[in-house]
Parts: sequence; structure tokens; C-alpha cells
Amino acid sequence: MIRHISIILILTFFISCNMNDNTPSAKKIKKELIVHDDIRIDNYYWLNDKNDTNVINYLNDENNFTQKTLKNTEDLQEILFDEMKSRIKEDDMSVPYFFNEYWYIKRFEKGKDYPIYTRKHKSLNNDEEILLDVNKLASKHAYYNVGSISVSPNNRILAYSFDTLSRRLYSIKFFDLKTKKHFKETIKNTTGSITWANDNKTIFYSKKEDKTLRVNKIYRHQLNSDVKNDKLIFEEKDEQFSTGIYKTKTQEYLIIASRSTLTSEMRFLNANTPNEEFQLFTKREKNHEYSINHFDNNFYILTNSENSKNFRVMRCSVKDTSISSWEEIIPHRKEILIEDIELFDEYFVIVEREKGLMKFRIKKWKTNDEFYLPFEGETYNASLGINLDFNSKQLRYNFTSLTNPSSIIEFDMSKKSKNILKIQEVVDENFKSSNYESKRVWANSHDGTKIPISIVKRKETIYGENTPLLLYGYGSYGITIDPYFSSTRLSLLDRGFVFAIAHVRGSEYLGRNWYENGKLLKKKNTFLDFISSAKYLISEQYTSSRHLYAMGGSAGGLLMGAVINMEPELFNGVIAAVPFVDVMTTMLDESIPLTTLEYDEWGNPNDLEYYNYMLSYSPYDNISNLNYPNLLITTGLHDSQVQYWEPAKWIAKLRDYNKSKNYLLLHTNMDTGHGGASGRFNALKEIAMEYAFLIGLEQKLF
Repeated sequence: MIRHISIILILTFFISCNMNDNTPSAKKIKKELIVHDDIRIDNYYWLNDKNDTNVINYLNDENNFTQKTLKNTEDLQEILFDEMKSRIKEDDMSVPYFFNEYWYIKRFEKGKDYPIYTRKHKSLNNDEEILLDVNKLASKHAYYNVGSISVSPNNRILAYSFDTLSRRLYSIKFFDLKTKKHFKETIKNTTGSITWANDNKTIFYSKKEDKTLRVNKIYRHQLNSDVKNDKLIFEEKDEQFSTGIYKTKTQEYLIIASRSTLTSEMRFLNANTPNEEFQLFTKREKNHEYSINHFDNNFYILTNSENSKNFRVMRCSVKDTSISSWEEIIPHRKEILIEDIELFDEYFVIVEREKGLMKFRIKKWKTNDEFYLPFEGETYNASLGINLDFNSKQLRYNFTSLTNPSSIIEFDMSKKSKNILKIQEVVDENFKSSNYESKRVWANSHDGTKIPISIVKRKETIYGENTPLLLYGYGSYGITIDPYFSSTRLSLLDRGFVFAIAHVRGSEYLGRNWYENGKLLKKKNTFLDFISSAKYLISEQYTSSRHLYAMGGSAGGLLMGAVINMEPELFNGVIAAVPFVDVMTTMLDESIPLTTLEYDEWGNPNDLEYYNYMLSYSPYDNISNLNYPNLLITTGLHDSQVQYWEPAKWIAKLRDYNKSKNYLLLHTNMDTGHGGASGRFNALKEIAMEYAFLIGLEQKLF
């Protein structure tokens, strides 16, 4: 998510925002929040109510102020948008994949924002059948997103889900592909997932709680019937768990999965008998995570049981799934994390991560012979592609690096040969991967732990104290931000920026322990790792504080907020996208989406030990009289994951305490939520604004 290219602009200097009489000022209404006999004063608690016209007016004032402050970058924003858009192949098409007698294709047409889903019967030479033209569906909406599309096993009925508010609440419709007519029913307020039973008339879907948006219910619907008669077949009552349903690759079983941050529980049912009861696979036990796949007459289980932190693979009969019947297939290894498995009728693929790098281990069922797919370098990412054909000898996977566009590759597991099906096209005659170089370096953190940093730049860019560098970070939920190529990022690299990813603790970049040492009562390691990475880049003369920038979103926004409280003068500018910054208010309110689900990630502040620790780093609660850096905060009014009021309150309070004359800007998209704008081009406008903020600071355009 980053961008850039070289153009000299002579623009007027703009006055400091802190000296501008038009700087928004939110009114203060004192609110006492008392927990554990501790009193927190929140003067901006009133911003929580978006039904209050004063709140909307304040957000609009902030938007107007941001627009006015960045006015001198408007031409630059337009240039950035145009060049980023121009790199995208407008009439692009996905690599076709074959499933159940049809080739499925997603394609884009020139000048259009949204995809068109199509299929061809048996041969790619046959006529195209349009399943769904999202451009037509989206034409009357400011925001439109298709959650999923799913065709019935007999290939006759299309089910699709869509969201028009960016709240991640989807409606489901059904379309007869033969008569070209919609069925009468619409299922509203679902998660968007759609799972067919094998009878071609039964579908399963999930719903969220109204207030918390926790996915807690699974329903069964009969096609062409009143939605009011849908049967609730499972309800997850534990508030720390959410649930979902999917079908195994063999198409033989339906799986209900209940998960918390650290614990799993599965139920299964033969997909041919959808009206029967689901059976419990193995009951939940605290800290036991597992997932299941099906092959032949067995289930294959990826599990961390018996202290297998980096997971192992086990097997059991479909007739006896009790944990005592499980047998080990792939043992646990201390230094290698098993991230996923893919089953074929002749081959077994294990996706591993070793020393931060992805590896594919391929075993043959009958002979037990095994080998690894060869990957080179230290700044790449490889992931499984679409592999729906159980009988195939071809493994599809995705490969990308900081310098190489994403490619879809088909590997013949019997011949050990590969065929590149598609390389992401960068529509720019001047683009060559060889113009860029990347590497991985290691910084020492506060406790001596070595933190990996992936770096990319143009070859002619020289590291030094005047070199602009953008450092990206996340570090939560075990989610790893692997090195990846971005055509939009070229707009930064081509203007002399260096881009780096700090693989801080809280991710699983170096295995499960890497995650566990960056959560709960060790969460500050995430922040200190990021700070140490930044200081390393300065001390090794990659850049200097005057030209160092940081960026993170959502939980990465928490990282940004914590870091600028701890080291406010380390960065010249920071972008915090949809930032989770009011940790205490959010985690103490069980009615807010995600709160109870995330006690295992952050801690439960109703426990005094966790309360004190979380309070010690919560960005909103630790604002003080400091020289804060230039700051651009983005959010969405309809965000269901990080409520808009967190960044709104944050910037209001920052203005009360900030001692510097740097810019503090908030941009709220009044039409969207956590995922930002819909459409492949609309999202580029937000990216262009973010990059113009960085470039503008470098070139002193405002």
C-alpha cells in the first residue's frame, strides 16, 4: 500500500496548521470513566455518537481542514492518481480455474471499476457466460462490494452476496442461470459467506450479533422459500468465539468452525444429508487450535496440541474423530511453522515458514517421497493459489517479492516442472524489475532480539541522511506482513523514497513464539521492535529522523500511536490508517465489535493486571506535552472494526497537548468503513492523498 515517480513541482508554501485560525477545535464535555477505582477523564467521549449532528459537523470540519492544508498538493495528488491508475492493466483477466465442468474467470473492462464474473463450459474455446457484472450492480451505490459468489453443485443457481455500506453486512441473492431470473428471496445482514449442500437447494450462511458484530449464528435456508422460515442450526454462545461454515475440498463434508484467538472447535456433517445434525469433531480446550481437511476416509488435522506451538499434522478416521484416535503424520519442529496444508489424491503439500521465509514441502502419498519447491532470495512471499481440482497433479501458487510483480505459477508435482501462467502486468514502458533492489537486514531490539527488516529501493537511490524512507509495521494477531510487490509503491520509489517493512513481534514471521512475545503482557515488544528498527535505519545511515516516515493501519495504527508517544521526534511524518488507539474505552465496552473476541490478544482490562498494562501503552491515554510529528489519520464513518470515533477523539486530544508546529490531519471517508473505498480505482485516490502527504513533507509543498 505505497506509491511514487519523479516530477518537479513549484508550488506555494503553506502556513503551519497550528497557526491557522481554521484549525478544528472539538468542544470538551467532561466524562469520568471509573474502573478499578481508577478515574480516567475523557473530554471527547461525546464523539462516540454519530447520530449527533455536532459529531458529523466536526468530522466535516476536519475534512475541510485537511483538504485546505493539502490544497497545494492537489495537482500532485492528481498526478499520482493518474500514474498509479495508468500502471494497472484496465482490461485485465484472472487465470481461469476449472471446477465442476466449468472454467471460471474474473475479468475487468477498460474504464470500469468493478469485476465481471464469467464461466465457460468444459473448454476455454467455448462461449463466455456472464455470471455477474458488478459494474451494473454498483452503478447506483457510493460503495459496493461483492462478498462471495457460489454456484450450486448442479451448476444451475448462482448465489452472491453484496455490501453497500462498508459495514461488512451482506445481503444474499439467488439467480437462475438458465431462466436469467432472480429468486424472490433476499437474505439480509449476513457475513457474506455462502455454502451449498449437495442437494442443490440447501445453503448455509452465517449472521452477526447486531451490536458487537460477532459472528455467532449459522442458518440453513431452502431455496425458493421464505427467509423467515430459515432454521438456526448452530449458535456460538461464548462471547470470545466467532463461528463460520465451509465445505471441504472433496465436497463431501460441511464444517462448522468456532474460533477464538487461541482456541478452536469444529463440527462436521455429510454434505449429502444437510438436514441432519452436525457432529462434534473434538471439544474445545483452552489454547488448542486446529483446522481440518478431508481426504479418502480420513480427516487431516493441523493442530498445536501437546505444546506443538508451530503446529503438526495428524490424521483420524471419519468414523472416530476423538483426539485419542489422532495419529501423527507431520511432526512438530521448533524452528519451522506449519501455516497450511493442501491435499490432492496423489500429493500432500505442506506450507512452511522457516527463518521468516515461505517454503512448500511436497510429499507423495504412496511412496512418502518428498521435496521442496525452490525459492530464492530473502524478500519474497509465496502462497497457495486456487487448487480446487482434487485429482490434479498441478499445484497453483502465487509468488511475489519487493522487486518482482506477483505471478501465478503452476507446478507439475509429478514432472517437477513449472509453468508461469500469469505475471502481474505493470503498464509502464519504463518499468523494469532490474531497476530495483531489495535486501533483508536485522536490527537489535531493546532486549537483544534481532528484528528482521525488508527493504526496497531504486538502484540509483543512495542511502544517506537526506534519503526519505517509509517504514511500515503491523505486528498483531499473528498476521505477517510479508514482502510483496506494489505497482502503486513505485510512485514513491521512483521519487527517491526507500520502503521498508519491520517484521516486529506480534506477527508470526519467525514462528509462533514471535507472535506470543508480542501480545498480552508482552505487547510493548511490538512497539519497541519498531522503534529499534527505525533507530537502526538511522544509525546505519539509511536515512535520518528528518526524512524518516512511518505507516500502519488498524492494529498497525495502534503501533503508530504508541510509537509517537514513546519517541515523538523519531519520525518526520506518520500515516495512521483506521487506527485502533482508544484501547481502554474499546476493550472495556463489551458491546463494541471485536472486544470480547480479542481478550486473548490484548488482555481483559476487567483484570487489574491487564488494565494497568494496557493503560500504560494505550495511545489515547498516553498523550502528553510532546513535539508530535506530522500526522495524517484516515478513517471511515461506517467502520465496524475500528470505530470512527477513536481517530476523531485521538486527533482532538493530540491538538490539546502537541507542542510542535507540525501538521495534525484527519480525513474521514463519510461513505465507507474499515476497508476503505470500493472499486479498483476509487481506492487509488486515498493512496494518492497519503503519498502526496509524504512527498509534500519532503518537498515542503505545504
